[in-house]
Amino acid sequence: MLVLAKTVMAMMLGFASSIVLGLVVIPVLRKLHIGQSVSKTINERHLKKNGTPTMGGLIFIGATLASLVFLYFRGSIEISHNLIILVFVFLAYALLGFADDWLKVKYKNNKGLSISTKFLIQMLIALVFFYIFMRNGGSSTLEFTFLNLEIPLGWTFGLFILLVLVGSSNAINITDGLDGLAAGLSAIAYLAFGIIAWNTGWMEGYQEVAIFSFILVGALLGFLVFNSHPAKVFMGDLGSLSLGAALATISILTRHEFSLVLIGGVFVVETLSSLFQIIAIKKFNKKILKKAPLHHHFEELGWPETDIIKLFWTVGLLLSMLAITYGVWL
Repeated sequence: MLVLAKTVMAMMLGFASSIVLGLVVIPVLRKLHIGQSVSKTINERHLKKNGTPTMGGLIFIGATLASLVFLYFRGSIEISHNLIILVFVFLAYALLGFADDWLKVKYKNNKGLSISTKFLIQMLIALVFFYIFMRNGGSSTLEFTFLNLEIPLGWTFGLFILLVLVGSSNAINITDGLDGLAAGLSAIAYLAFGIIAWNTGWMEGYQEVAIFSFILVGALLGFLVFNSHPAKVFMGDLGSLSLGAALATISILTRHEFSLVLIGGVFVVETLSSLFQIIAIKKFNKKILKKAPLHHHFEELGWPETDIIKLFWTVGLLLSMLAITYGVWL
């Protein structure tokens, strides 16, 4: 019962903090004219969203961090090296996304940071992650529990960390194309990993990692009050990159890296749909979808935006339930 009470309280704290921050941040973003520049190549229905405040990730990021600080000074949580890694990655990717968003707003286009600059910064973040992780007794062995197989990676585990961080952050970034789509799917994913984290008692700071997850679930639900259709604010790269990177971090810390593929199944499909579309156009000069990623394909078929979002949320929830069943119960 204590675990359940902590879970509910963490979500309530995140939700309340997010609502308060949303009421403060959104008017400030409007006043500073920090608005989204919508590409004309996107479905015409999106053109009316041009100028909608962006960088709304500040809401759930700020709510999560404020809640953690509050709980720490209350003596409800402790600082562990795993929590330090998680918060570091969360903040570092938020700053990377902020820089990207700021350049897009400043020059009123969708270019942002160059790919090489982004990759260099992400390499540095992965290096710090790897250093703290290994210095505090982390294992560089990749485990396939369903195959009873272990693969020692040694220093190349750092490259694996980089791959998972980059892949997950970009996957959520690609999915963030409809009102509330990425935020809702992320809330479901963090709920799943929060439950998994509670059951990794062998991991130092497992309780804090779980509480972080549940606070963020609540904060994302609060953010959805403003981000659901019709959206009053977008999360921006600031939000999507930090969400993806932190989710990847939790999967690595809990040694459930392959559960991430299932829990984030919708993110994976969205990313692959974009990748296959690019390959098909460049190699065969043909499209496999009317428009990529997949959610835009459904839009081109005439589906209402809200119906697409509900379908994707439902699939994400079902995949997360399967992952929890495997990761916790079986």
